[in-house]
Amino acid sequence: MSAREVNFDGLPGPTHHYAGLSFGNEASAKHRLKISNPHLAARQGLLKMKALADLGFAQGVIPPQERPNVLLLRRLGFGGSDEQVLAKAAAHSPQLLSAASSASSMWVANAATVCPSADALDGKVHFTVANLNNKFHRASEADTTGALLRAIFRDPQAFAVHDALPQVALFGDEGAANHNRLGGDYGQPGLQLFIYGREEGSAHRPGRYPARQTLEASQAVARLNQVNPQQLLFAQQNPEVIDRGVFHNDVIAVSNRQVLFCHQQAFVNQPQLLARLAERVPGFQAVQVPASRVSVADAVATYLFNSQLLSRDDGSMLLVLPKEAEEHAGVRGYLQEMLAADNPIAALKIFDLRESMANGGGPACLRLRVVLTEAERAAVNPAVMINDALFDALNGWIDRYYRDRLSQADLADPQLLREGREALDQLTQILSLGSVYPFQQ
Repeated sequence: MSAREVNFDGLPGPTHHYAGLSFGNEASAKHRLKISNPHLAARQGLLKMKALADLGFAQGVIPPQERPNVLLLRRLGFGGSDEQVLAKAAAHSPQLLSAASSASSMWVANAATVCPSADALDGKVHFTVANLNNKFHRASEADTTGALLRAIFRDPQAFAVHDALPQVALFGDEGAANHNRLGGDYGQPGLQLFIYGREEGSAHRPGRYPARQTLEASQAVARLNQVNPQQLLFAQQNPEVIDRGVFHNDVIAVSNRQVLFCHQQAFVNQPQLLARLAERVPGFQAVQVPASRVSVADAVATYLFNSQLLSRDDGSMLLVLPKEAEEHAGVRGYLQEMLAADNPIAALKIFDLRESMANGGGPACLRLRVVLTEAERAAVNPAVMINDALFDALNGWIDRYYRDRLSQADLADPQLLREGREALDQLTQILSLGSVYPFQQ
């Protein structure tokens, strides 16, 4: 059955700020307490969506979550009016207020893991919401993520959205950032490659930074998504690269159809894994970057692999990269060599995503890939699909509600909370989502 990949990008929220909340994400730590620009962050993300849509790639948008999360702060014992809750949290623990105000839901590669209908036993498109339980500032996203996905993929005959796994360390799940799908045509059955960082009872894990994805979580997600067991493969991320800042697999590898673009040190027992993929994926091709050409440190600094690999109509592929990769002389030199080599990657597209990059999220972090048949795409909420009219509407919405400067101290401003709720209330109307946020209930 004919199908194509649709990318749904997360829109940065009005409380986008730098608090260094993500231990193990070196860009996040490096920019802690610097001044952010939420208006620019949203504009940069939206420009990427529109540019790819104009190139013919189907593109949708996933809205931000309600922040500051006053309900979460109340669960932590801060009482009174909403304004008093913010003031008390700011006075007692600015870092808790930052966590409850994080705009991290913009990185929707962590929203869920997706199984296309061609791979599912029941013939539906499945989504399992990620619990993100390794980081407090992200662990509260799951309920609203589920509500947003159900408002976008709202036909139960075509789509199934599953709740997140239990919020315990054994089932740490970071969503599609640790998931790959390899195969030929999008509409044909593919091989789902789940990457995990640790397994219960195994000592083979990183020592400096946490391994956020567990094998047990990946196995549970595969069951919930009804992935055909004949189309499954599990592999472990190299613990040594996790300790060097590769907190998700999508910081060290990206796949599309028959191609896996990865670093030489991405996986445990990498030669054996690539051999197994060659056996199971017709036409499989690994574009493997030698450590001698690009170090892990340079890959993390430039997000070379946190890129989008997109299929063009002529069968070649486009690699979507952040500006940091182009500006690094060594990485730029490797990319030119790669383009000249015998592989399907034929062109590059560079975007300025500095506001997102400074918090540790590149092009791949900002998008959730969903393979859809024509009938399934027709069942998606059409109001979230990027076109000229929606682009103009969202630009006007951003200009009205987003600040161009935000510090950690600003999070206690009750006006920021009011601005955010008014903005999201308006956005749910623009995107025909209904009442998906707690403040709307």
